[in-house]
Order: sequence, then structure tokens, then C-alpha cells
Amino acid sequence: MNTTTTGTINMLTLAYYFPRKIIWLSSLMTVIALSGCVSMSKGVTLALLEKSEQPDTRKCEAWGKPFEGIEPRLAKEKGKTKILMVHGVADHIPGYTTQFQGKLAKELGLNARSAKSKNIELESILFPGRGLGNLRVSRLVNAENGKEVLFYELTWSEITRGDKELLAYDTSGEFDYRRAALNSIAKKFSNDAIADPLIYSGNKREPIQAAFSQSFCWMLKDEWSDLPERGRQSCSSLSDATLDRMIQDDYIFVSHSLGSRITIDGLQRIAGILPRREELLREKQGDAKMSIPQKVVEALRLKHIPIYMLSNQLPLLQLGRELPEVTGQYADYCRPEGRYYDQRTVSETSIVAFSDPNDLLSYGIPPGYQEKYIDSRLCADITNISINVSPVIQVFGMSGVRPGPAHMGYDQDDRVIALIANGIGMANASPLVKERCEYTPTIE
Repeated sequence: MNTTTTGTINMLTLAYYFPRKIIWLSSLMTVIALSGCVSMSKGVTLALLEKSEQPDTRKCEAWGKPFEGIEPRLAKEKGKTKILMVHGVADHIPGYTTQFQGKLAKELGLNARSAKSKNIELESILFPGRGLGNLRVSRLVNAENGKEVLFYELTWSEITRGDKELLAYDTSGEFDYRRAALNSIAKKFSNDAIADPLIYSGNKREPIQAAFSQSFCWMLKDEWSDLPERGRQSCSSLSDATLDRMIQDDYIFVSHSLGSRITIDGLQRIAGILPRREELLREKQGDAKMSIPQKVVEALRLKHIPIYMLSNQLPLLQLGRELPEVTGQYADYCRPEGRYYDQRTVSETSIVAFSDPNDLLSYGIPPGYQEKYIDSRLCADITNISINVSPVIQVFGMSGVRPGPAHMGYDQDDRVIALIANGIGMANASPLVKERCEYTPTIE
């Protein structure tokens, strides 16, 4: 991106919030840029933004069930902590979690990592011959005390990339030259980002959910030394040998925007498949080569799975969709005295929903949402966290934030990292969270 573009984008951001008062400044910057003083244009704009950004003293607010975060799980003598990251809209390539991994590893005291990652090109017997994206696995450890995390990064963009080619003409030279430079940049982003939820709502939903299921299967199936180094692979079966590993290991999901919908849908898909898995597999492939022993299903029922949802969009992406297969029966499935307690999928799914009030595409989860819109067999509980991840800008006596960082800045915010690592409402919460966040428990 050249300096003219950078200056123009910054001006657009200001104009978004201060349209009338910014007209004269926008005109001035345009004149400067056109006269060849591009670097001066950039400098003036950046200086204005830097001076207008205020020190961020706002406290994040959390309410719902307290949670301990990841760190206490690392203290277990046996088993591994396994984290799966699921991205949201726009095209991603493997490695997109590198910065987040680094910040989280530092917060967890993991000071060494594998020299190289393992890359599995996902496929499934349910969709033969179709690529389902990439699963990139990294090993993070503390060289002194042996604490360890296996970090799984799912990149599913391969599934929607072909569909987006339908819009490629719109940003080709034949059409794009008619647009102003600023609008051209915005159009390319919107074509990439807005397309994904539309494609997901169509015939790519099941393949993307299968990519999630395959990723989860690899988490359950193998340790680091057993994972394939590379190549197209299918996690085709879970054996009784998986049982001991499942009992000891912890499974954690982190998702962003559309990735949160994919994660919940993927788990709900698993909840629907497990009770009739042999019948469905036989119907799909003619021969039930893939097996999931009953002991594995029973071990899964004992698991407590946290999901940290960054820029949560569950309410938005529920609009116009069918309800889950089983709803309104939390007590029956999730309480020991419930009549279907032995048919639950997991013991508990703890959803921690992060949303920025100034992120136009994030939402808190309203009371009662899980009872109506999340499959009862997942035994979900909710903690909402309202957190400002983008600095406030003060210009001409008015305040606002830049919309891009307000949607994309979660995985770079130190408080978000500290909350995921050490939770809130419990004794092990980090000093940063105790200072910069407020927690309110909820009661029945």
C-alpha cells in the first residue's frame, strides 16, 4: 500500500465519524497529495491521528459465570492442553495466528516452540476428493517446567475461495478504473469479507463444518509425535487407544467473528451425528470404515470445553436460520438428575463472548439465548465481556473509534490475552485484569 493510499484511508476514517467538519481538511489533504507532497500528506494525517488518540482508561466489563482461563489447566501432571483457533471472514492463509500465539505463549510462560509447524491438508470421507483447508499445528512449551500447549490453527478459506471468483470481475481493470482509489480499496475488502457469510449460508456450510470436525478429530486422535508432518490427510477413525488421551487432555477453542458460528455449528453437528453415527457413515460411504467407539463417546461426555469468541456474532448469524435439533432441555441433559443426562455430548461448554461496543459487527449474548438457540446436549453457559479494543479518537470536540481496529483488534489486546490465559472472577486472575476490568456475577 503506498503513502497516498495510507493517507486517504486515514482521512476516510475521520470522515466516517466527522463528515461535515472534516470536509475542509480532506480537501486540503487531496490538494497536497496531488501536488506531489505525498509524504507531507501522510505526516500531517498521522500527526493529527496520534494527537487525537486519548489514553485508554476504560474498564472492560464482564458478567455471567466466572472462568479460570487456560493457565490452571497447564498445571496438570498428565495430559496436554490443546487449543484450536477458527478464523472469521476474509481470505486467510496458514500462519494468521502467529502474533496471537506469541502473545498468549508469553502470558502463559511458554518460552519455547517447535522449530517448524505441521501442516495437514484436510479432507474427509464424507466429501471425497474435496480439499477442506489447512490445519497447522505448533508446539509451545516451557523448557524449565515442562508445561505444554499444542496449538491448532484451522484455515478454511480454501473452501470459499472458488466461489469468490464470481466477483473477481468487479475489481478487474475493466471495472475498477472507474472507481475512486478509496472506494476501490473498500470494494475489494467488502467483496472478500461479505461474501463468506453468504457462501456459508449456502452449500458450503457442511464442508466448512466438516473442516472443523476434522480439526477436532485430529486434536482427539494424536499426540505431537504422531501427527503427520504434511500432506492431504483424513482423520478417519478414533480407536479405544484414544480413550486414555481423551480423559487426560484439555480441549479449548478460540474463534473470531464468523468462526464462532462455525465452531458452534460444528459442535452441534457432532452432537447430532454421534447418536446415529454408524447409520450415517454407512449411508454416506456404503461401508462404515470410520468408527467412533462408544467408550470415546462416553469420554467426550466428561469434557468441559471453553470457547473464547472474539468479536462474537452468534445473535447476528442466527437470524433466519433453523433452530438446533434439541433445544429448551438444559436441565434434562445437563444436570445429573436429568432424564437424558447420559445422552449429553459434553459435560459443559463455557462460552466467553468478547464484544466491543464500537465494533459494528460484534454482539453480546442476551439472556436465555443458549436455552433457545444452542443445542441442549452441549450444556452451554455464557459469560459476556464488553471490552474496548480500539483507542478513542477526539477530533473537533467529538469522540469516535476507527472501525477496522474495533473489529480486528481483539487478538492484539493485552487484556483479552490475559482474560483467556487467567480468566476473571477467580483468584488466579491477572493483575492487569483486576486493575482494568470489572466482574459482576449473575444469579438465578
